[in-house]
Amino acid sequence: MALEFKLPDIGEGLAEGEITRWLVVEGQSVKENDPFVEVMTDKATVEITAPATGKVASIKFKAGTTVPVGTVIAVIETAGGSAATISGGGGHGSGHAAAPAAPAAPVAAGAGASNGHGSAVAVAAGGAGPSGRVLAAPAVRRRARELGIDLRSVPGTGPAGRVSRLDFEKFTQQPSAMSAALPTASAKPAPAPASAPAPAPVRAPAPAASVGGATEERVPLKGIRKRIAERMQKSKRNAAHFTYVDEVDVTNLVDLRESLKASAQAQGVKLTYMPFIIQATAAALKIFPMLNSSLDEEKQEIVVKRFCHMGFACDTEQGLMVPVIKDADRRSILNLGAALQDLSSRAREGKLALDEVSGSTFTITNAGNIGGILATPVINYPEVAILGVHKIADRAVVRNGSIVIRKMMNLSVSIDHRIVDGATGARFMNEIISLLEDPRRLLLGSL
Repeated sequence: MALEFKLPDIGEGLAEGEITRWLVVEGQSVKENDPFVEVMTDKATVEITAPATGKVASIKFKAGTTVPVGTVIAVIETAGGSAATISGGGGHGSGHAAAPAAPAAPVAAGAGASNGHGSAVAVAAGGAGPSGRVLAAPAVRRRARELGIDLRSVPGTGPAGRVSRLDFEKFTQQPSAMSAALPTASAKPAPAPASAPAPAPVRAPAPAASVGGATEERVPLKGIRKRIAERMQKSKRNAAHFTYVDEVDVTNLVDLRESLKASAQAQGVKLTYMPFIIQATAAALKIFPMLNSSLDEEKQEIVVKRFCHMGFACDTEQGLMVPVIKDADRRSILNLGAALQDLSSRAREGKLALDEVSGSTFTITNAGNIGGILATPVINYPEVAILGVHKIADRAVVRNGSIVIRKMMNLSVSIDHRIVDGATGARFMNEIISLLEDPRRLLLGSL
């Protein structure tokens, strides 16, 4: 029997999904509930399992293709009976929120493919896709070119031998491996004898020819990067952005965090500044609820949320993810720290479920650990505002008529001017600043 396997509705009423990776090949035998295909939605990548036992007769679309829900994506030959159609595999998959490496052609199940828990099979150095090209993110390729390292020498632990950023960094910290991967320098020419004639006038040498004549690399816009592009474009097109910036004296916050780090560590939590910033922001949103809203454009209604689900931007190898801490306004500093630690770790490993990257009402983006003093972040549409957090630095400031050194940090909030006016945005920021400058107020609740 020929069973037509249709792309199922994998949640939130989504109309389409992008096939990021086939976990089977044509002609392969599969059992019901075996890993079959990975599909990316606007929020997450979901592993869909085989709906029946049989042989894969045909695969209808290549990886990287966006397919409407209900479209036949594969045909499985099963024993007996007439042709049938089915949507979805045995279960709803793992619901992972990070996109795995997607080869241009199908890969056999088990050949370095992710399993249902987001783990990967380590492979030897030089893991490559069907084209023989080493699988690696563009940033890793660029860094390898800068250092003159042959990626084929780098052991890849990702799916299908993909070289991750961590793989590359670990490799570059091994002097013996590095020396083997770097090209051998050509011998220096012997000095000219003393009787040699005077050299000709020096002229600028012609630029060296690039390897293979390639002068640029074309990277398909797909997967997580495509989703980010679409969402950012929609936000800039629909929301009337304006950004308000102010500085905050976080000297007391730095001292408070330092005094609590050991106690938090004893309970398994690495305490950063983010729990304090989230708690201050959640408190300010209760006073200024219009910043915790969205606009229903079809009904022309402002939807004010009486709950606070805080999204936070997380930099991962696959791209920017926004895990969500549900009911952030009802959590303690320590609880927020534990949630941040857990969600961030699983976001980078590709182990977040769909509901853990959905439903945020306000978002915070923090690049302070990287650097920078100011940014104008793009709103996580359809939210109304996003808070940008920047680096902490010693600055000379005036206090009581004297110049003193304080720990200072800039905050920037981008707001949809259709919903919130500038004065409200400024008062919202003032409330956050007040709480961060006197952070003991945040501890009135228990840790």
